[in-house]
Amino acid sequence: MCSHYQAVKNKAQFERHFGLLPPAVAQPADVWPGYLGSFVRPHPHAQAGDDAVPALEAAIGAFGLLPHWAKDRTLGRHTYNARTETVAEKPSFRDAWARAQRCIIPADAFFEPDWRSGRAVATRIARANGEPMGIAGLWSAWRSPQGEVLSFTMLTVNADAHPLMRHFHKPGDEKRMVVVLPPAHYAQWLQAAPAHSVDLIYACPAPDLVVQAEAPPEGAEAAKPDGARQATLF
Repeated sequence: MCSHYQAVKNKAQFERHFGLLPPAVAQPADVWPGYLGSFVRPHPHAQAGDDAVPALEAAIGAFGLLPHWAKDRTLGRHTYNARTETVAEKPSFRDAWARAQRCIIPADAFFEPDWRSGRAVATRIARANGEPMGIAGLWSAWRSPQGEVLSFTMLTVNADAHPLMRHFHKPGDEKRMVVVLPPAHYAQWLQAAPAHSVDLIYACPAPDLVVQAEAPPEGAEAAKPDGARQATLF
């Protein structure tokens, strides 16, 4: 499961790859549950018949989906990944799935722990061709006392037999990976009916990915930031 990814830092590359400008709101380069990140979705007013309204928009939201019934923002620390096998049934995700609230999360890379040495080694996984990733996701809107909060989650698939991703996570745990969409499928993913979405959900071929072990900063833990820091960025 992916709890840490890197946002697309190069604005020109973002625009070239996804066909629109990134959000003007600043976001951290490294994104953890509760942090702000960008996601691409159909523009809410795209069907209004106004030629000035673009088909897509790059929105900003919290990493960790908040359904409309969430009591507070802490739920997002547990809803940053959605299993494709159960996404249509789980209360946290089923409304967004049924309403076809699909999105694409732009990323330079995502991180997973490699346990083959006997300890967790944070490993950066990116596209082999150097292009950004478009990760399949869902978005939702939650009403807080301060106003509307957008949020998103990444979809995951089983990777027990994946030539690359089977090496990650603790021994004995199920291996999973986020759904990295081929660019040619971006429009289909955003527009397909829920019943047809499953045809676009599959593991990215191993040759399309490249890995790089990441050394933790000197004198600092490589672990996920604590909840207090997350809350300040949510």
